Amino acid sequence: MKLNHRLSARRVARGAAEGHTPPTASRLGWLDGLRGIAALSVAVYHLALPFYWVPHGTRVPYYLDPGIFGVLLFFLVSGYIIPASLERRGDIRAFWVGRVFRIYPVVILTVVASLLILPRAHTVIAGWGFEHALLSLVGNGLMIQDVMGVTNVLGVMWTLTYEMVFYYFVTALFALGWHRKSAPIAVGFAAVALMLGGWASVGMLSVNLASTRHLVVACATVVLMALACIMTGKPALTRTGALLLGGLGLLLITMNGRATFFETMMIFATMFSGTVLYRLEHGQIDRAQAFLSCAFVVACGFLVGYMYNHGQALWRTWSGSWMAWSFAYVAAWAVFVAGMLLRKRRFPRWLSWLGAISYSLYLLHNPVIHAMNWLLEGRAPIESWTGRAVQFSAFMAVLLVLSYLSYRLVELPFQNLGRRVLKTATRPRRREPVRPVETGDVLAEAGVGPVAEKVRATTP
Repeated sequence: MKLNHRLSARRVARGAAEGHTPPTASRLGWLDGLRGIAALSVAVYHLALPFYWVPHGTRVPYYLDPGIFGVLLFFLVSGYIIPASLERRGDIRAFWVGRVFRIYPVVILTVVASLLILPRAHTVIAGWGFEHALLSLVGNGLMIQDVMGVTNVLGVMWTLTYEMVFYYFVTALFALGWHRKSAPIAVGFAAVALMLGGWASVGMLSVNLASTRHLVVACATVVLMALACIMTGKPALTRTGALLLGGLGLLLITMNGRATFFETMMIFATMFSGTVLYRLEHGQIDRAQAFLSCAFVVACGFLVGYMYNHGQALWRTWSGSWMAWSFAYVAAWAVFVAGMLLRKRRFPRWLSWLGAISYSLYLLHNPVIHAMNWLLEGRAPIESWTGRAVQFSAFMAVLLVLSYLSYRLVELPFQNLGRRVLKTATRPRRREPVRPVETGDVLAEAGVGPVAEKVRATTP
């Protein structure tokens, strides 16, 4: 029996005995609403125009960074739903097939479309990617480029690195049977961020181009080996692959981060806190433990900004002040908790729809911004309120239409393809019926008995 099923059998049975039921789509509509808010916040932040149209609007990101708010809200949602998805499947191989067919198609679409449509002067693709095409392809293809010293081919893809490393951790914890320890893990990451947040771990393994190449080759080898082990479905190999991924992720985030150390640690503290809230909702954790751990993580998230987000750190968090980080962190938690408290109410359909297309919206909004700048190149700045309203409305309309098309024509078909691939890969093979072994067969194998004598008599 596969490790995935063997690990999950007891857990599913125990969950049923305890009255725990897996989340259903109808119960998770509030998460779609939060995804929609997060994606819209990041898109408006990168557009930047609304901040210039409002008196003193350019000061808003200085006090509360909408970009940081949006990505942290995304991380809370991922922390809530990703471990639940793995545990609901009870199959590590199925989890990874689902993730690959969920994440990669839209990324590939966005990169290829940007290369084909946008001119070099207005490209959204990082210049480093043109200079080191193969290295960029492999690094970004692994989706852990931000902790390997490889420039993100699309700026917003830095968050996908932390999503991917979180998958590594979740996989390893599930294989070890430690997946219920979300609260101490979240507290541990937050405590490390608070105590060692100023530690500079930038590029310790990728100090130059040569060492970056070596690191990428090494990481690619480990990841491919780990996934190959997982895809076998065999217990020992699955556990080996899961531990390889978890160990690689831990090494990279502690030794070779691009972001500040406090930001990296708080991202994972936040994601595992999202898991804590999931376990709280489903009665899998003591309420006092959940509240204390989450309160500690929120306090650390605020304090690390106040303590460490100064000077050079601002260039690595892409923020304007310590308040930009700290207030955005608290705001993301406030919105998530509010959504959770209102989860049994019906969310507006347009917000749930926005959440459904949020992944495409998140990846496509920067190419649309660059395309808009290209089309408006050489024209006089739009200063009238009517003109600004038309510009903003046109931007949002194009972005929403493209995101919806991407969702319908790329995301959903590839997710369905992933299910078919997995079903084919895990389909049990038909075996020939086994004929009962008779005494004469055994004697013949030994060279004695009437059957053996008959064989010898007919043999020249």
